[in-house]
Amino acid sequence: MTKPAILLIYTGGTIGMMADKISNALKPISHHNLLQNIPEISKFNFEVDIVSLPNPIDSSEMAPKHWVEIAEIIGNKYEQYTGFVILHGSDTMAYTASALSFMFENLSKPVILTGSQLPIGFIRSDGRENLLSAIEIAAAHRKNRPIIQEVAIYFEYYLYRGNRSTKFNAEQFEAFDSPNYPVLAEAGVNIRYFDNLPPKHNPNKFVIHKHFSNEVISIKLFPGINSSYIKTILSLENLKGVIIETFGSGNAPINEMFIGLLKSAIARGVIICNVSQCLKGSVNQGQYETSIILEKIGVISGHNMTFESAITKLMYLIGQGYSNSKVKTLFQKNIRGELG
Repeated sequence: MTKPAILLIYTGGTIGMMADKISNALKPISHHNLLQNIPEISKFNFEVDIVSLPNPIDSSEMAPKHWVEIAEIIGNKYEQYTGFVILHGSDTMAYTASALSFMFENLSKPVILTGSQLPIGFIRSDGRENLLSAIEIAAAHRKNRPIIQEVAIYFEYYLYRGNRSTKFNAEQFEAFDSPNYPVLAEAGVNIRYFDNLPPKHNPNKFVIHKHFSNEVISIKLFPGINSSYIKTILSLENLKGVIIETFGSGNAPINEMFIGLLKSAIARGVIICNVSQCLKGSVNQGQYETSIILEKIGVISGHNMTFESAITKLMYLIGQGYSNSKVKTLFQKNIRGELG
């Protein structure tokens, strides 16, 4: 077997931040300064290199253009390295992991996102363990093939499927969860890989899709939501897709004004998708009367996708220039392990 070679891709985020001397606010540092705080990387018996986005950012600044930058780095280095680790801020990590999973077709190597809740230079930082374990996972092989062959998130001892993950805690080191899919691996004394890893060897050429639509928006329902607010959003010029965050198993108000606004938008060609506000469980349009009507007027189900996965999938599908009927079909189909 060829000795592993891992490429670290530094995008910024808390793991690579330091306190400003004047304001004391955290801001990104260079990747060279980052590596000085993790000398243990030199102890791996394989090559570990690092590259950086031209301008490292706080993850709240993450946008589709950055997803393309990250994807292009991986595409240009795909044959040179056996695995990739992306250092990323935790706040939007699940969005980036989901987006990359849709961008990468026929991926057969590990792309592991990780980061930290405390900067790497802090004494109690969780970043050191997260990064070292992510590197080890990215380098792990079985029968001459990578054990992980998908986009995943490693955080606080667990490896999660990227497009099944969500950040649920801003205070604890255990910041992520995979509400509707089991973890892929757990790091203890040894790293244990679980049976839900799909066995695959994809001989097809690795392809990157780079187009996303930003003509997509979300509406989170709440009791008493103002219909004029919904009308304003659904009337936005060039609007192509909407994620509605509904109650429970996909329920929403069925008053004539609300349903009328949805019907009017759908008639104009706006694709409206139903995703539950609940972390666990699934949209089941038709289980209650309030969701039967949504299905009848053409709202499509997001099933058990996370919000991060649903919004990036809709941006991705519309960005490919597909017809509305194809977008609707593919949105409800499992294309990268994101639902089911």
